[in-house]
Amino acid sequence: MNTNPVNETRLRTAPPVAARSGSTRASAVSGSTAEAASEVPALRLSGLTRRFGSLTAVDGVDLSIRQGEVVALLGPNGAGKSTTIDLALGLSTPTSGTAELFGGDPRDAITGGRVGAMLQGGALLPTLTVAQSVALVASVHKHPLSVAEALERARCTEIAKQKVAKLSGGQKQRARFAVAVVSNPDLLFLDEPTAAMDVEARRIFWQSMRDFTSAGRTVVFATHYLDEADEYADRIVMLSGGRVVADGTPREVKAVVSGRRIRVTFGRDWDAALAASIDALPGVRSVDARGNQALIVTDDSDATLRGLLAEHEDAHDVEVTSQSMDDAFLALTAGGAGTAAAPTEGARK
Repeated sequence: MNTNPVNETRLRTAPPVAARSGSTRASAVSGSTAEAASEVPALRLSGLTRRFGSLTAVDGVDLSIRQGEVVALLGPNGAGKSTTIDLALGLSTPTSGTAELFGGDPRDAITGGRVGAMLQGGALLPTLTVAQSVALVASVHKHPLSVAEALERARCTEIAKQKVAKLSGGQKQRARFAVAVVSNPDLLFLDEPTAAMDVEARRIFWQSMRDFTSAGRTVVFATHYLDEADEYADRIVMLSGGRVVADGTPREVKAVVSGRRIRVTFGRDWDAALAASIDALPGVRSVDARGNQALIVTDDSDATLRGLLAEHEDAHDVEVTSQSMDDAFLALTAGGAGTAAAPTEGARK
């Protein structure tokens, strides 16, 4: 039995997103049938466990994702993110537990064209062009997008005639995305989708993702870029040691770490007297200083700020922010239980 209190953290899941009302396929069905279809979870994992010899990669994961949600899977290397996606897609057989897509066997949803996937190990034939690769996958689906539309959605039109072998790492990722969306799926899995992309390529990719999800499609993506999860996900599921350690909106997950941060610049360099003065301010938990700047973590930002401005007239460029997704990530996955605020009873699942 797990005795780590952080691993017992469960946050309230994200509320239904009004702008997303189910898949494009479901919207074509009228009346109560469409409503009932949209109530079936896009993904349901029940007691999902996967062991490799003495290693438990996924440890009793229970997870339900509603249609229309955009969900980020976060966790350190070895947390079980990729294995969980493989199990959900039926690419790996669970040691115990079950995985369902749209209420049935994952293989049925996949063969029906309702599921697309962009996986780390997804290989493209090097001798084909990007357009040929997309066309090849489109040919095995009943209701695919046109090749041109899939290329446009993935921002691949300008590289359509290039051979896969000649693509850069970021271009290959975009090509994999085009292959993943050409089936016109209701549910899309992305495993580290922006790996090898530069900042501009990442921005373009997420613009295309916004277009894809605007019609109510469900997206589950694993990423190491915490800012991507914070900005683009409706809901964050954080894994550590194969277990779910947090599940909620980005705001709820960040709220696990109590306190706020005050960044301030002084009119003089940091010294022992200034350090003692800041440490004595009400609410201060920790201070990190360099040169004439300091980052103060406080449990009472209002009281700290009042004391700071009253005692230090040279303080300027003051910025008060909430704790970041990085702080929550470290607290929940790196043994930071001491800094994590326990959720209220209403927030526990």
